[in-house]
Amino acid sequence: MRLAILADIHGNLPALEAVLPEIEQVQPDYVVLDGDLINGTPFSGEVIDLVRSLNWVVVRGNHEFYYLDFGTDRAAPGTDDPERWGQLHWLVKRIRPEQGAYLAMLPDVRTFYFPGAQPLCIAHGVPGHNRVGFSNRQEDAEIAAKIQHVEEPTLISAHTHVQIDRQIVANQGGTQVRRWHLINPGSVGMPLNKDPRAQFAVIETTDDPTIWGGWQATHVRVAYDRRPVLAAFESSGMLAAGGIISQLFYWELCTAEPEIIFFYRWCWQNGQDPDLDARGAFEAYKAATGRAEYARAQDPL
Repeated sequence: MRLAILADIHGNLPALEAVLPEIEQVQPDYVVLDGDLINGTPFSGEVIDLVRSLNWVVVRGNHEFYYLDFGTDRAAPGTDDPERWGQLHWLVKRIRPEQGAYLAMLPDVRTFYFPGAQPLCIAHGVPGHNRVGFSNRQEDAEIAAKIQHVEEPTLISAHTHVQIDRQIVANQGGTQVRRWHLINPGSVGMPLNKDPRAQFAVIETTDDPTIWGGWQATHVRVAYDRRPVLAAFESSGMLAAGGIISQLFYWELCTAEPEIIFFYRWCWQNGQDPDLDARGAFEAYKAATGRAEYARAQDPL
């Protein structure tokens, strides 16, 4: 059994189109998309339409919920603020009702039980928490504490936009008590591992006793032309409407680094409140860090 695993397209249609020929070469039995189809770059509606036409297995991510929760009592506090949440306001106006209904009907978790294969769990973060993510720097114990409720031996998780293939061991009193195979396919549309290529994974069943959980992962990276999607930030009106968050997403596409996290971390460390004064905090951040110049130097436009 062979599966192509994609995640975190974030509206980047050119990146998605670039990986389709690679997937065709792999000839997987199924293609699985682990959340965050939308938001971040300007082609969310087009991505939804293309994914629907391909009949893939799809799981929702946290960015689907930003859209689905908008205007309800489930929405994050402050989402009515067009300065901080301008990008979401822009997005909401451009998702058609039938596209929104498609997102509304997606599951949050999928568990696969293929005959002759060990089961695996697919969640954007972890089951029940789509904003939990992992990195290659974390210790096993920290990850194990967050996935201890996952019964399946293999967990496919996304969200952090970095490729991961790790055997996670939980110890108690020096004795191994649980073990998981943790796989993150990386991001198709907005990688954050300093490599701007569109990224996904192929997993296959294996009898290799050294690979816990029975699934072997191969990570794939595909070069593509980022200029059309970067140009669309301005031509679509998203950059003007989206404020600092759209600008930071633009930088992430240029640098393949977590610009939004960098900005918020700097604010927390320097007494700035980006939720109260997003523009002022952003101007102070640029002046203090030189991050705008860094991103500009890597902009292919």
